[in-house]
Order: sequence, then C-alpha cells, then structure tokens
Amino acid sequence: MPKKIIKNWDYLDFYKKNQKAILRIINKTIKTGSLILGPTLENFENKFSKYIGTKYGVGVGNCTDAIFIALKAIDTKPGDEIITVSNTAIPTVTSIANIGAIPRFVDINTNYLIDTTKIEKAINSKTKAIVVVHLYGQSCNMNKIRSLAKKYKLKIIEDVAQATGSEYNNKKCGSFGDIGCFSFYPTKILGGFGDGGFLTTNSYKIYKKIKKIRYMGINNKNKYYAETMGINSRLDDVQASILTFKLDRIKTFINKRRKIANIYNLGLKNTSLILPNELKNNLHVYYNYVVRHPKRDKILNYIKKNLNISLNIIYPYPIHKMKAYKNNYKYNEKLINTERYSKEIFSLPLYPELKTKISYKIIRSIKKILDKI
Repeated sequence: MPKKIIKNWDYLDFYKKNQKAILRIINKTIKTGSLILGPTLENFENKFSKYIGTKYGVGVGNCTDAIFIALKAIDTKPGDEIITVSNTAIPTVTSIANIGAIPRFVDINTNYLIDTTKIEKAINSKTKAIVVVHLYGQSCNMNKIRSLAKKYKLKIIEDVAQATGSEYNNKKCGSFGDIGCFSFYPTKILGGFGDGGFLTTNSYKIYKKIKKIRYMGINNKNKYYAETMGINSRLDDVQASILTFKLDRIKTFINKRRKIANIYNLGLKNTSLILPNELKNNLHVYYNYVVRHPKRDKILNYIKKNLNISLNIIYPYPIHKMKAYKNNYKYNEKLINTERYSKEIFSLPLYPELKTKISYKIIRSIKKILDKI
C-alpha cells in the first residue's frame, strides 16, 4: 500500500470535526427560502466589514471579480495604467486586462512584496491606481504607498486574497486603500466550500457603485432595469453561512498557522534555506510558508522521487513572462528579483489542522535533503 501523502493543504480534517454544525447551518440557510442576496449574506457582509474595520462590504463571486469591480468602481478606462507586481496570481492581472487597462509592473523586494522605492518611477500621466498585493499573508509598506498615492492623486486597491486577517501597524489589510479585495477560495485563510470574494471600502459612494456593478448594474428597487454596465457576481447565501461560521474561528485559524510557521522557523533556522521574514509592525498570517533556495529544482526532484511530502510553488512563472501577457505590459526596469525568486521559491505544507508531529517530520525530511544536495 502506498504511503499517505502529506498534502500542502487539506480541508477534510476541519470538515470532519465540524460536519454536523456545518450541515446544520446550511440546512438552516436553505430553509430561509432566500439563497441569493438574502439576509444570510447581508449578515455576513456586516460581520466581515466590521472584522476588517471598514464601514461597508459587498460579497461577490470570487476575488477576480472583486478586483475587476474595484477597478470599474474607481472609473478605470481603457488605456489607463495600473501599477502592480508580476509575482502574483494570474487573476490580479486578468482583472486589469479585462477592463482594458495596462498593467505596469514594478519589481519586488526580498520579502516578495512590491518594492516601494521603485513605484514612483513607474508613475506617469496615465497612471490610475496601484493594485497592492499582500502576498503570502503579509502586508506591504502601506505608509509609503499611501503617501505616494496621495502625492500623485492615485487610487489604491488592495489585493488581500492571501492575507485576510493580516495587520500593518495594528490595522487590518483591506482597510488602507480605497477598496480591499478578498478571496474565499477554499485554500484561503477564510475559505468557503466553494468560490467567493469580497470588497471592503469606507466610501459610501464607492460602496453603492460596487453593489450595482456586482448585480448587472441593477438598482435593487427595480430588478429588471440596469442603470449602469455591470456583471453577474454574487456571493450566495449558503457560502455566506459557512463563512460566517468560520469567521467566528478565524483568530484560532491564524494562531495555528503562526504556531506551525514558528515550528518551521526554529527547526530550519540553521539550514541553507532562506526563510520567511515577518516584517516590523506586521502580523503575518502565513497563508503560505515560502522558503527560497538556489537549488530548488534539485530539492523538489528528490522529494518527488523519495518522499511523500507535497511541496508547492507559488508562483513559478512571473506574469510578464507568460504568453498571454508578455506583449501587453510595461515596466521601467528589469524585474530582477521577480524573475530570480520565481526559480528559487517553494512552500511547505501549512494549514490549521496540520499536526505538530507532521511539521517535525517535514523538518527532518527537508534537513536530510539539504545535506544531500
């Protein structure tokens, strides 16, 4: 019988522990007779906005839609330039391209976050906004980014897909910019049992626009009349009920992630791996535990042949190198760190239900590999 693989992520243990409660709340939601834009969603929208620390929040189909809706809500036009990074999930840039804007990529620093010292060079008369990606569970330097946005009158959209619950100067990501965009994809810090997304804002004007855009431009007073161009992107009430259940437990999820990350930090600190660094004034939620090594491919090949540990690479291909985007982007200088790190990074298994003994087993296995290469 083949050995059981240590997965990079798994949801089944959580489901087994909470199956009765989850099925009960799903059943309760179904019995309300309202599954789309119903009271369960409205309750979750209020609770999640309060958790992030913003006045308003809107549930949508996924984070890709959230970023697209955010760009539309700030009146992004075809030809506008949006500053962002290339070491991100494809949807970050898909949303920019789908609205007709042009991504202008900026290189990253050693913590895989946008290099704020390079942003100003990328700003010109066509620049509309900065899409800030809080990658792997950690916040970018929002003081510097907000200062630049104010100086050049730019909008800020935060891509918080991987960083729900993360903090910068004791304030949660998703509350710094004009709009915050979140993902409830199952793997995320707050993940559903399906797809889902969310937008947060402190602007009532933007909030009203977002609500119309997510519902085909329709004002709820007349569901058969569109007042503006929109899309069909709604977080359904069943997912909202599950997310409400999990939101009450998010502090525990984050504490468990940080505990596992600390075990990795202590166990691997004297190896040749470059470990993640929790920045000053940050609360890192460790969506991924990302390490770096110049012999990454050798390590992964050895593990694939000899061990039962699933290691992941997020992300192996910078977006500006992809066929779909390489002829449709702009940058001021070479993305040296972006390209280099994409060839060196990989992530170790990390999720709240990962057992401590498995963490130590992973550490021992990684150490043995590092001694061999």
